[in-house]
Amino acid sequence: MKLSRYPGLIIAVLLVVLVSLYPIITGSASARETVFTVLMSLALASSLNILLGYTGYVSFGHIVFFGLGGYVGFYTLTALHWHLLLAVLAGGAAAAGLAFALGKSILRLRGAYFALATIGVNEALRAFINNFEPFGGPVGMDMKFAIYNEYGGAMQALWIVYGGLIVITLGVIFTSYAVKKSKFGLGLMAIREDEDAAEVMGVMAPNAKTWAYVLSAIFPGLIGVLFFFKNGNIEPGDAFRLHLSIELIVMVMLGGQGTVLGPIVGGAAYQQLRKTLLTSPLFKNIQLAVAGFLLLIIVLFIPSGAVGWLRSRFATMRRVLE
Repeated sequence: MKLSRYPGLIIAVLLVVLVSLYPIITGSASARETVFTVLMSLALASSLNILLGYTGYVSFGHIVFFGLGGYVGFYTLTALHWHLLLAVLAGGAAAAGLAFALGKSILRLRGAYFALATIGVNEALRAFINNFEPFGGPVGMDMKFAIYNEYGGAMQALWIVYGGLIVITLGVIFTSYAVKKSKFGLGLMAIREDEDAAEVMGVMAPNAKTWAYVLSAIFPGLIGVLFFFKNGNIEPGDAFRLHLSIELIVMVMLGGQGTVLGPIVGGAAYQQLRKTLLTSPLFKNIQLAVAGFLLLIIVLFIPSGAVGWLRSRFATMRRVLE
């Protein structure tokens, strides 16, 4: 296999690897936490892009998979005493199972109806978890510090989580690229352009949308387990943050929906913007308002995002920027 045949994939992977290596080389804990936030954002945005970018279905409640995966993984770690790897897999499986069940129902809806339904799913699951005693109810669950000793102590556990996130992020990128270049991906993009016409041409739209939804849900479920294992506690308010779903849409749109590189660029750029806003006395309390305004500007003036704009502006960039 000649790597030169996949320039778009190589660029995306190199960007992630280069950024990820900096904390490892320097051994800086602060750099690790900063890069962890960036990697998590672009991985979540890339997973959402599998649904939003390739099928055109906008999910305002995609964070529900992050929260459910986090809760299932956290429970298996603390109550069942599973190893972190098994807990992560359980979180991903739970998210995939929920996505499959939802895909058979709410994906029959289109446009604004689907978007509103995803909000309802997120709020309904948060309300359920809030009253589900095995998961700690409204106060959530805490992790005993001794659990970290199984992984070489808290400091070593943080580096293990960081390494796990790098692997998952690369997994999202490879999955996104594979979907885009496959017959399955072509069917999804046909649905995005005209679902009725796609079905006439032989695309099994209900099944295709469902499996795209499942693929997009697995990675948030995996990441949720790592995130809350790192934090040492989980509660409904943190697990099902609706505003994070909105921010993910902004990241995808900012970088370029339907592209592999777009969510990476958008996720990194948005996190830098968010960091600037949070540290600014003037803007720290209006970051979501800025996100909404940014989304409006993108939709009105550059709907294809940064990467999409470059692809349309410069023909030579179309093969390089996937």
